Amino acid sequence: MMLYLSRIHFPVTTLGPGRRIGIWFQGCSIRCKGCVSADTWGTGKGGVSVDEIMDVISPWLQEAEGITISGGEPFDQPEALIHLLAQIRSTTSIDILVYSGHPFEKIALTLEKCQGTIDALISDPYDENAAQTLALRGSDNQRLHFLTPLGETRFRPFERALKSSDKTFDIMFDEAGTIWLAGVPRRDDMRRLKIILAKEGHLAVTTQDERSTRGKTYDTPCP
Repeated sequence: MMLYLSRIHFPVTTLGPGRRIGIWFQGCSIRCKGCVSADTWGTGKGGVSVDEIMDVISPWLQEAEGITISGGEPFDQPEALIHLLAQIRSTTSIDILVYSGHPFEKIALTLEKCQGTIDALISDPYDENAAQTLALRGSDNQRLHFLTPLGETRFRPFERALKSSDKTFDIMFDEAGTIWLAGVPRRDDMRRLKIILAKEGHLAVTTQDERSTRGKTYDTPCP
């Protein structure tokens, strides 16, 4: 089974409880305005087999406390997602959180086919005009669903308002030396970061969708 993959990283500590394996799918049909991961929108690249993904994450499973699958849009590759989830669940009992920009109701049939392999789901598209006050979510219209008893136990504590401790990132590096940040940024964090680095003489290129920046200026550093 072929899956289009953006990246994999361990450990991720900002997208759910504990030290987690992060798996980002490549390709997104939703393309929310202001998305910070516009690099994951493109389709038809990064093709790997599910078995190859399992080979990569298997050494981490003894240490990992959970798995977070995001993107991109995982439910744009439903058969690959179902197959990957089945393979993971046959190997480990740690929790699995999946992010989707689709409304829950739109992906309900695919969720039924997942047969309980997803413990918690965050659904609905990012809305840059909505408030941003809830843990694990980029905008408050997004919903956290508990799909198994394990999901309820692990993620019920995240059905709450943001804390200052939530406002953190994991720093990742790829083989080419590119730096990636994993987490849920506050609105305009990436733009402020570019300004701060520019003032120090550094050029930073982020993967944020720039459609929402027209006519705006940002000269206030991050708090």
